[in-house]
Amino acid sequence: MLKSQKKINTLLIYSSFFVSIFNTSAFLTTAWAHESNEIDLELESIEVGVSRNSQIGLSDAASQGFTTQKQLEGRVIFRPGELLEATPGLIISQHSGEGKANQFFLRGINLDHGTDLRTTVDGMLVNQRSHGHGQGWTDLNFLIPEITSGMEYRKGPYYAEEGDFSSAGAVSIHYADQLDQGIASIGLGQFGYRRILLADSPKVGEGNILYALELYKNDGPFTNPNDYKKINGVLRYSVGNSFNGFDVTAMAYKAKWNATDQIPQRAIDSGFISGRFDTIDKTDGGEAERYSLSGTWHHSTEDNSTNINAYILRNNLKLYSNFTYFLDNPIDGDQFAQPDRRVTTAFNADHGWQMPLFNFKSENKVGLQFQNDNIFNALLSTKARKRISTTRQDHIVETSVGIFLQNTTYWHEKFRTVAGVREDYFHNEVTSDLAINSGKANDRYTSPKLSMIFGPFAETEYYFNVGSGFRSNDARGTTITLDPKNPSNRVTREKAIVGTNGFEVGLRTEIVPNLQSSLAIYQLDFDSELLFAGDAGSTSDTGRASRRVGFEFSNYYKPTNWMTIDADIAYSRARFRNSDIVGDRIPGSIEGVASLALSIDNLGPYYGGLQLRYFGPRPLIEDNSVRSKGTATLNGRVGYKINPKVTINLEGYNLTNRKDSAIDYFYTSRLPGEPDSGVEDIQFHPIESRSFRLNLVTNF
Repeated sequence: MLKSQKKINTLLIYSSFFVSIFNTSAFLTTAWAHESNEIDLELESIEVGVSRNSQIGLSDAASQGFTTQKQLEGRVIFRPGELLEATPGLIISQHSGEGKANQFFLRGINLDHGTDLRTTVDGMLVNQRSHGHGQGWTDLNFLIPEITSGMEYRKGPYYAEEGDFSSAGAVSIHYADQLDQGIASIGLGQFGYRRILLADSPKVGEGNILYALELYKNDGPFTNPNDYKKINGVLRYSVGNSFNGFDVTAMAYKAKWNATDQIPQRAIDSGFISGRFDTIDKTDGGEAERYSLSGTWHHSTEDNSTNINAYILRNNLKLYSNFTYFLDNPIDGDQFAQPDRRVTTAFNADHGWQMPLFNFKSENKVGLQFQNDNIFNALLSTKARKRISTTRQDHIVETSVGIFLQNTTYWHEKFRTVAGVREDYFHNEVTSDLAINSGKANDRYTSPKLSMIFGPFAETEYYFNVGSGFRSNDARGTTITLDPKNPSNRVTREKAIVGTNGFEVGLRTEIVPNLQSSLAIYQLDFDSELLFAGDAGSTSDTGRASRRVGFEFSNYYKPTNWMTIDADIAYSRARFRNSDIVGDRIPGSIEGVASLALSIDNLGPYYGGLQLRYFGPRPLIEDNSVRSKGTATLNGRVGYKINPKVTINLEGYNLTNRKDSAIDYFYTSRLPGEPDSGVEDIQFHPIESRSFRLNLVTNF
């Protein structure tokens, strides 16, 4: 039954696409004539203000949206990555030191450090392929919130422009070309928090030079301080705007930290460690570097638009972790290192044009996306960050090319379609220290997409979306033959590409004055949950297909000119699709998520906000016999405008001082004196205790 349904769905997708291609071919042979009902190429401008512009007519799905810089500015964030939580249903967490990539949860998926959530900053892909620690590693610690100009989010595999890692969603963050005024900010807080920021965008010649420099330090409440230190900079020269203009941008980020990885409750109960903010291996931690040079060029006329983006990016990570303590090595401990250094080069281009289709308004876009990663990484056994032995070392060259075609046709003032397709090709070359695990692997994947948008009717728009997507697998998993820890064991190879299929129905309404609401009901299927486990240097033990079904309900309400309220709730049911005696639950798959944010401004010199975020219990093993607890945090801000150029604010985090977990796992670990086979237990990382930060901001 399921196979038949899948075949029917696939046929519907391809049929819709080929109908669109036939129509496109027809009007490509039609003589071009300007018509009075021609579409204006330029999108509706988005004002940066205290209220959000209508998104009806600008979105192709109920789960798509954009957030202005003013809205982002109103959010109270503990770490830069939490800026992405402006995406309804997305939760950002941490299970280690602050310098490590965050943990992401969306649409019933534990996205680990970014798998299946495509994240770009100024067109540069942040997700790192075939990473030493985890596929799709997304380190957003280089983000500077004050210079962001906005964020766009798209959920589901329905967009031809979005390729690798976008099955659950895609988030695009943009930096400003020009700031309204210069920023000089200093922040002081508990637990050694210190931050200095200087940014401005003076006029130079025909354009502007944007510069930003950030210095940051934070220890956190941990017994072994995080001692997280980073220096972060951006330098950009830009001319024109996003329709006609160009920019060249250099970024640099460097950080180091001590880690406080997850711990078992029994370590606290036995007195082996002093409390929930203590750690077992005090030498865990890491160092990270990120350097990039990028450029974009835009050219638009009344009927055409061309965009080109190219960049070169260098990442270097030294990561030291110990999750099982003394299970594998009772003498020296189980610490391991995952060094990863890479150079990424990429080129992206798209061209859009307008041409009537049988007297209907119609737009087309074609694009090319190229990326090459030259990677050197390893898995090493270490003690106090000193190498003991080598599990595996690899040189990886991973190259991909993607092309896409998209057609948008306005069949009626109340009905439009967006049909697209993309073709992606991957080529992997792995040179491993164990020769039998070296090799080459190729794969390709076709992803058809179709969206139908109806309305607006009574200030309400309705959406139907269906499409295929994919994520790349770690290149090492596509050529592996033997387990490097146990060379006598043969292991399962991964496909270079894992396909996904999804559909969604939804609506967006503004029928209630000052209230914008959207509802999306979705299904998302993965062909396989098989992943390369960087911590083990081999593939994981399940290749079972999976399905997520759920809904997202999002609301933005502005009852007065001085108050805005964001209220979002999401729920997902995640299951393996093929039965197994161990159970059908997907460990770590998030179920319920909710957030409530209140922002107040325009009350004379005062402003402030509160933000409640919650993510509920979830299964930790397949039979659902072990579950995590729910986690809730309340953050807030109160500020005072001393004069038009100087403001001061106090931010508070975890105001109720809850002792919840940032994340929970269930696996076997061993403390000294325990049985050689170890103990199965919940391992957790605590959310930080209540803390406050005072910020003084001067504009110039």
